[in-house]
Amino acid sequence: QVQLVESGGGSVQAGGSLTLSCTASGYSDDRHCLGWFRQAPGKEREGVAAIYSAGGSTYYADSVKGRFTISQDNAKNTAYLQMDSLKPEDTAMYYCAADMTLCRIICSGGYCSLEVDEHLDYRGQGTQVTVSS
Repeated sequence: QVQLVESGGGSVQAGGSLTLSCTASGYSDDRHCLGWFRQAPGKEREGVAAIYSAGGSTYYADSVKGRFTISQDNAKNTAYLQMDSLKPEDTAMYYCAADMTLCRIICSGGYCSLEVDEHLDYRGQGTQVTVSS
């Protein structure tokens, strides 16, 4: 059974930075996609960043590209989401998730984000990120 334990998050002023981490345990292989999606009240879930464990390919939603950086430390089975130049619209609950669909980019109306399957394989408990103007 895979478990995801998140840490990080909090409150920051616009322009500030936060780092989220997600430690995974229980994987039986070293090929998986780990990332974050977020959900704000009244809004749909949005996949924002993901990384494929084998090779380290990264995927970002247009809304965070250039501001967020996802990385991994395979020795610690941990992924990190460095969030810089935060904006009030980044305010949401952020969930770490493990599911191959996260490493897929979907585009609609000129905007691209990451696919968030309705039935994710695994997800963390979530952490709140609040950005004030």
